Amino acid sequence: MRATYLLIAATGLALSACSKQADEAAPQPSDTAGVEAGDTMPSAGASEIAPEPSGFEATSPATVTAMDAIPEGIRGRWGLVPKDCNGDPAAAKGLLVVSANQLKFYESVAKLGKIKEADANHIRAAFAYSGEGQTWSLENVLELQDGGKTLVRRDYGQDAAPAPLKYSRCA
Repeated sequence: MRATYLLIAATGLALSACSKQADEAAPQPSDTAGVEAGDTMPSAGASEIAPEPSGFEATSPATVTAMDAIPEGIRGRWGLVPKDCNGDPAAAKGLLVVSANQLKFYESVAKLGKIKEADANHIRAAFAYSGEGQTWSLENVLELQDGGKTLVRRDYGQDAAPAPLKYSRCA
């Protein structure tokens, strides 16, 4: 029994000696011996980070490129029927107002998400809708026709309109 106590005590001392050696050998974050003023220390894992490709420039969130917005020709006020454009605004249930980053309907708004394809007369993108206390997502295609006088909207997704909708540009 006495031998067991000695064995346990010896093991405990050996383990504590090992952990102290490891603590003393590991450099501490504040250990800057040998670093001159102005020198930088490499960060942990720095060798794992790939360098930026040449010609790479970071852009700020405010920077807008062609693939960040609804094309300018599609923007504006559009009506399903003439009264949507020139009738009582409170009754303009078919009015669609297109801006650079959203579609505004009578009782809902769709915020532009990821653009899949776009050119001057067409865009296909994901939109996050909200209105009347609900939210949903659709993929929409907006396409100009008749020299920019007509806008065709096609919806894709669970709550999609069953057929394309044709809007006329409001004067």
